[in-house]
Amino acid sequence: MKRYSAQIALIIALAVSLGISLASNSIDAYYLDIALNVGINIILAVSLNLVNGHTGQFSLGHAAFMAVGAYGASIFTLEASSKLVPMLGGPSAFATGLAFLIALVIGGLCAAICGWLVGMPSLRLKGDYLAIVTLGFNEIVRVILQNTSGNGMFGGPLGLKGIPPHTTFFWVFALAAICVYVVASMVNSTYGRGFLAVRDDEVAAGSMGINTVRYKVTAFVTGSFFAGLSGGLYAHLRTTISPEGFNFLKSFDIVVIVILGGMGSTAGVVLAAILLTVLNEFLRDFEQYRMIVFSLLLIIMMIVRPQGLLPSLPFLNRKKSA
Repeated sequence: MKRYSAQIALIIALAVSLGISLASNSIDAYYLDIALNVGINIILAVSLNLVNGHTGQFSLGHAAFMAVGAYGASIFTLEASSKLVPMLGGPSAFATGLAFLIALVIGGLCAAICGWLVGMPSLRLKGDYLAIVTLGFNEIVRVILQNTSGNGMFGGPLGLKGIPPHTTFFWVFALAAICVYVVASMVNSTYGRGFLAVRDDEVAAGSMGINTVRYKVTAFVTGSFFAGLSGGLYAHLRTTISPEGFNFLKSFDIVVIVILGGMGSTAGVVLAAILLTVLNEFLRDFEQYRMIVFSLLLIIMMIVRPQGLLPSLPFLNRKKSA
């Protein structure tokens, strides 16, 4: 029974997400929007935690992959979805949902390809050098999108508008549950022990015959894919996206969630994503002080509890043999 507990938990999460989504019309739109933002941030934080927490790298450009996924999914929806839906039998919930799923996967694959292109050369670097490279990639993506033609496919500095609002409670939390399941399964698998070996001592892992670059690139590509999915969900939630929405501050927000939740702790990162998203909503009227509050919170956590909110939980980490 223990062997299938993760799969059972995933099925239950998907069923609950579907049930709440069907009843979402009775939920206040304001609170529903906060819940959807929570789910999107969970995907972003858990996917980054695979890179920063479980594999021991330090990426500062996760928002770039979110941007690639957001633009990739949105362009597919705006340009090709209208042609795909008639091929699937005409306008219906099934056809629209399938077209949206294809758009999300395309956005995720675009982000994963970018993750591979950036990861192959840069993940041979370590520490501050890797952080600088990923930060530079974040700015490159933002500047390229910002300097495209306003009449072109990417919409220029004003971004894309008129994106259909396909994102629902089911899509967000179903994908969040899948993201948590995939990351936890990868880390707790025999193969996934390579991620932890690279994190604990990369030199020792390499001397034991572990291909450290392969493990780092795998984590980077997987994290980028889920960041792309979250970007597609975000774009179809807001219906309007612009390059400035994916700047360094967005990447910083995700890094803060991972650090506060606990590097390498999936449960802690999920909890931190919920708390910081809600806190961010309370600070909406004090936007100019938001970064100050987050920075102070980060400093306090590093002094009082450097291991994060929840460093480990037994149901997400297999018991080590004696």
